[in-house]
Amino acid sequence: MSVAVLILFTIASCKKFIKEELVTTLTQDYYKTDQGLEDLVKSAYVPLKWKFQGEQSYAMWNFGLDEFRLGDQFNNEHYNTYNSNLNPNGNDGFLNGLWSNFYAGINRCNLGIELINEFSDPISTKLGTQSQKNLRIAELKFLRAYFYFTLIQQFGGVPLITESPKQVQSDFPRASVAEAYDLIINDLRTAGPALPWRAPAAEIGRASKAAAYHFLAKAYLTRGSAVAEARGQKSTDMDSSIVFADSVIRLSGHALESNFANLFNTAYATHTVPRAGTDGSAPVATIATITANNNSNEIIFAAQFSSTLALADPLNNQTHLFYPTQYDAGIAIPGMTRDFFNGRPFRRLRPTDYTMDVFDKVNDSRFFKTFQTAYYRNVTSNASLPTFTAADAPTSDVIGKPRVGLGDTAALFIVNTPANPLTSADSAKLRYYRIYARYKQRNAASPVFTEFTDNKYLTMVKFADGVRLTNTPNEARGIRNGTLARLAETYLILAEAYGRKGDIANALVNINIVRKRAAYKAGEPKNPHHWMFYGGAFNDLTTTEPAILATATLWTTNAPSEVYPASATNRFVHFMLNERTRELCGELFRWEDLARTETFFERTKAFNADAPLVQTYHKLRPIPLPQIVSQTKNGNPLTGTEIAAYQNPGY
Repeated sequence: MSVAVLILFTIASCKKFIKEELVTTLTQDYYKTDQGLEDLVKSAYVPLKWKFQGEQSYAMWNFGLDEFRLGDQFNNEHYNTYNSNLNPNGNDGFLNGLWSNFYAGINRCNLGIELINEFSDPISTKLGTQSQKNLRIAELKFLRAYFYFTLIQQFGGVPLITESPKQVQSDFPRASVAEAYDLIINDLRTAGPALPWRAPAAEIGRASKAAAYHFLAKAYLTRGSAVAEARGQKSTDMDSSIVFADSVIRLSGHALESNFANLFNTAYATHTVPRAGTDGSAPVATIATITANNNSNEIIFAAQFSSTLALADPLNNQTHLFYPTQYDAGIAIPGMTRDFFNGRPFRRLRPTDYTMDVFDKVNDSRFFKTFQTAYYRNVTSNASLPTFTAADAPTSDVIGKPRVGLGDTAALFIVNTPANPLTSADSAKLRYYRIYARYKQRNAASPVFTEFTDNKYLTMVKFADGVRLTNTPNEARGIRNGTLARLAETYLILAEAYGRKGDIANALVNINIVRKRAAYKAGEPKNPHHWMFYGGAFNDLTTTEPAILATATLWTTNAPSEVYPASATNRFVHFMLNERTRELCGELFRWEDLARTETFFERTKAFNADAPLVQTYHKLRPIPLPQIVSQTKNGNPLTGTEIAAYQNPGY
């Protein structure tokens, strides 16, 4: 849908807060009633879901950067390789989809703001008072700011539309990025005071003061981070970022989960004991587990997806599909069949070497709570599965019996170091059906190689969705909400703003609040890698907090743990990007991270082996051609020269 025809769209209403329902039979007069306006406001939230509803999720926010590269069943690889298919024609529909969905949301916001301001009915229980009207207007200004904030970080300057069209309009010049930040910041500053710190319990998912101030802090940090780019940055931007991030932390009532795994605990990576079921079977996710994840007090704002089939979106959240490795078919792992817990493996993304290297795997629990290293047998029949022979049986009584029992480890991905490669003799001592070592050698004298491939790699489990809308492992529609802001990021925003001001002490305070949560706690079992491959003691239950706390030497020196690009000049900025990987890896923030810090080209070139074609101009997406050719200037279609001028450089 082009900007030029936005006035023709039909408002989408939400009879339930998270249910999208097209109300094509309604007239414009309906939106002059209090119920109609309530539905109009709810409809403005619907475009938030688009980010999570298909392959655009990883293509536009995780591909073509430093954290992930191609799996073996890749689609949309042009977003990662930057080949000629990444162009304004947008044959995949993602660029045009982002533009049209978010401008539809913006138009709903504009129309709602105007109609609510005009509405007058003192006996209305929904919008009868000025405070009720101010609340809904604040929600719409928050959403409008969020939509524009996303658009400019993908496209640069875009048309700024703040009024609903009163007649057919097709002349939409691009505003500057600086003008866009003025609008975004003004909308968020206006919205914040009228919103409650938390959305009402019965309407989780609505905008809140915490969400407005989180994104306001992020907008100030983003604008003020610019060095080479013109974003309208001001000398006070870091101070403003600090004020608003700090207010969210101190006043909102949101708090960090005590255990990082609690945010994503529907997958094997959070389990340390192979046998998790009372019958020896693999663990099974429950609706209660994902509901607890969705309702985490750490989450500040999220796109809402229903677990009720009758109320759910036709697509729902599909991000769980794209990260699992192949375990169930083709080059399958013996003893494994497709199930909910391990997911439906579309095999689009695998972590880069940078991502695997930047974690302290001994002291930082986040690595093994982000990536799955064990697959537990879920096939019940012993037929065709490997059995012990007289040559390898540990005792004679198990000869002829399965090497791996139901619920035991069928495959182990070993994340070792080049200095400690696994030998073939080491592998033979392990009873698992399959072993995939990151570093392997035939014997001590042979070259080191890797068993990690584009088909067998570490699965990121943050989007794992062990319960879906229907009871089949092929079901694509997940029920996990799409997190857009959580408090750990607020701490990292605050830390970075302090660090950019040179206040290292306060930067470290906030970095280390997040790191303390990342440490293994006293009494917490560590991942088996700890004693199997890293030299730790078996059943070590000591805390790793003292070892994980950051000091300024991590960026004042070229610390090996930080794998800085050779070209890095401001190591503090790169350190914060590393810390964001450790905390937020894969959570669909990375495009904005590298665009904001002006490190997009540097880090992609250094860490993504699939992107030799990346160019500096790729830091902005091409403006979708359908949006450009629908424009006019002074009532006339754009000329070829004007079309070229409207487009971002390089495309």
